[in-house]
Formats: sequence, C-alpha cells, structure tokens
Amino acid sequence: MRPPLFEVSNLTKRYGGNTVVNQLSFSIAPGECLGVIGPNGAGKTTTIRMCLGLTTPDAGRISYFPNGAAAPALQMPRDALAIKERLGVVSQFDSLDPDFSCAENLLVFGRYFGLKDAVIKARIPKLLEFASLTHKANAKLSELSGGMKRRLSLARALVNDPQLLLLDEPTTGLDPQARHLMWERLQRLVQQGKSILLTTHFMDEAERLCDRLLVLDHGQKMTEGAPRDLIAHNLEPDVVEVYGEGALALTDSPIKALAARTEVSGETVFFYTDAAKPLLAALSDYPQLRTLHRPANLEDLFLKLTGRQIREDA
Repeated sequence: MRPPLFEVSNLTKRYGGNTVVNQLSFSIAPGECLGVIGPNGAGKTTTIRMCLGLTTPDAGRISYFPNGAAAPALQMPRDALAIKERLGVVSQFDSLDPDFSCAENLLVFGRYFGLKDAVIKARIPKLLEFASLTHKANAKLSELSGGMKRRLSLARALVNDPQLLLLDEPTTGLDPQARHLMWERLQRLVQQGKSILLTTHFMDEAERLCDRLLVLDHGQKMTEGAPRDLIAHNLEPDVVEVYGEGALALTDSPIKALAARTEVSGETVFFYTDAAKPLLAALSDYPQLRTLHRPANLEDLFLKLTGRQIREDA
C-alpha cells in the first residue's frame, strides 16, 4: 500500500479561548479526492490556511509528498516553498489580475514558480483548452463571466503541473451549467492521477466528486468515509417529507411510531424509516398534506451530524 500523498496529524488551532480546529487528523492517497464538509464556522477554511502555511497551527503536523527513507516527507511550514512548488490552489475568492488577459494571467503566475517563459507558453494552449477558454485567450477579466473566471483560476492552479490541488469552495456562486462544467474538469483531473482536497457546501458536489468525505463541526472530525457508506451506516434508507396544514401535528400522532426517527424543519416533518410502505399508507388518510418519498442522501447525513440550525459565523 502506497503512503499517503498528504497527511495531517492532530492539527489544532486556537484563537484566544476558542478552539477552531481540534486535534484533526486525515490523509489523502495519490489519485484521491477528499471532500471536507461542515457548516459555517466548522474550521474548514482555517484548516486549508494551515495546510498552505498561511496560518500557524498551535499543535500538530502537516506532511506532504513522502518518498521513502531517502526523501522523507516535507513539513509545513518548515518546507513551505518546496511544498508550494508542487501544489495547486484555488481559493474561495478569485485573485486573478484584472489588468492581464487570460493567457497573460497564466504566464505571469507560471513565473512565480521559476518556470521559463518558453515552458509556460507551451502549456498555456492546453490549459485554456482544459478551461474551455481558448476563444478568450486575449480577453481581459472584465469580459469574462463568473464561471469563466473560476475555470481560469483552476487552469492557473495547474500551470506548475501540481501533484495535489487544494480547492476551497471552487464552485460557490456559479450557475448550474458552470458548476457542471467545473465538475467535469475536476473529475478529469482525478482520472489523470491528481489528488484533490476539496471543501464545499454543495452536498451533490461532494457526493459526485469525492472518493471520501470528512465531516467537520466545531473544528472536530464527526465522521469520515465514502459518501454512500456514510449514508448507509448513519441513516435509515428512506425519507418521507410531509408538509402542509396540520403536518406538524403528526409528530404527536400514532403515525410517528411508523418511523425510526422524526425531525422537524419549519413547516416540514421528516420521517426516516426502514420501511416506507406502511407510513405512506397511513399518510393517505391525510389528503390535505403533501408528501415526498425519496432515498436518504448526503444532505440528510450532514443535517443529522451538524444540526438544522443556521450558523451565522463564517
């Protein structure tokens, strides 16, 4: 079994008396996409910042790119420059230069890695093609849509041919078409053997892209595993959503006994069950109510582990 490409051990960060990340450990194998999900304030961005050497941890170890006894793993922040030469990063907010064209943004960024112009210019056409921006090579940022800018940010992160990509909410703010195009590009990178650490608020994105998921809350690991395994091990297979006038009264009725677990959010009652048929039959006696029967999904898991209350802290 090959050693992990990237490993975090007992990572901890405190601000005053507030522990933002608490003894967090995880790893990423070569060619794997690990998703990190959690509510606002869970510690996702702080973890990314520590992994990039932008924030100093109070405890723990961050190791990159082990290569046996002859070349032990690089340590962040001690070996920050050597690590960043082999990383690709897409942050939450675009940091593209508005004074440059798409091609010029790639050229200038490549120079930060010490690459010669001839090498960068040879890579630019393929990077623009990968981002579906060949026709925008000479366009300034003011001429690009939000989706185009995010794709250009991804292309820029690939200019140094990194082994590992750290992507912090790369599709936030994109319309469905742009998100699906980004998903296709990220899936292609994994197929090419790249490793990805991805933070996201989109559960469909996490389930579609990630080999494994790490669920964070209050800076701690809640659970970790393959998306479908986490759903199967933590949830009942069927969910029946009930809403309409009188739906909330069902939580005090005999119908509640037909479900393994019941939750309420707003005016909707969620019945989690191992056998939906008797529950649906009983609900047919309430024609004024509307029902939705569906399989349990990653959003149900997320809400079970982290709660349904809104978090205002970023």
